[in-house]
Amino acid sequence: MMPTLAQPAWDGNGLAAAVVQDATDGRVLMLGWMDDAAWQATVATGEVHFHSRSRDSLWRKGETSGNVLRVRQMAVDCDRDAILVQVDPVGPTCHRGTRSCFDPDSAPAARTTPGFGWLDQLWATVASRATERPAGSYTTRLLDGGVDTAARKVVEEATEVLMAAKDDAVAEIGAGDRSATRTALAGEVADLLFHALVVLAERDVAPSAVIDVLRARAGARTR
Repeated sequence: MMPTLAQPAWDGNGLAAAVVQDATDGRVLMLGWMDDAAWQATVATGEVHFHSRSRDSLWRKGETSGNVLRVRQMAVDCDRDAILVQVDPVGPTCHRGTRSCFDPDSAPAARTTPGFGWLDQLWATVASRATERPAGSYTTRLLDGGVDTAARKVVEEATEVLMAAKDDAVAEIGAGDRSATRTALAGEVADLLFHALVVLAERDVAPSAVIDVLRARAGARTR
């Protein structure tokens, strides 16, 4: 169940517009309408529900196609008359088979960007832990341990990235199934990125400073 959210201010027809956005890269996927029943069903299940104006009924997105929208976060705007729903889409969102209802028919159905923009959300969580230090949080425990604890985890995770990459290379040479080794490598790199962000938070250095360095280097040499 999702955390308690501010209730939308429904219009004269009992509806509010719901903008659905890919949580990974911010791409707007569709616009739908919610009423109180759709709102409550979405909050309760974690999958987006809408009110169908043509059928005057509740419907779960993807109930026939399987292309559901799994909620990552929801918010209402300042006037409480519009809803922003950030999701992890399962398959294409549009009934035409495209990723977004705002794409042309020839657009690819899958996400084509690496989705690095989602790291902003991860950083926001890490930064909040650094400020609030909630009890029981793994991130809090790292931060409370100081620079040695946080930075040593980066070294540990970097070593595990090396080992996972070598395992995948062995699988590639043997022409075997690489699904497990690729998944393991992605997991280890995820751990490395997370712990690198924790080190930045512990040292009060914003990730934007790292991006500035990368941009400067990209302008100074061929990468």
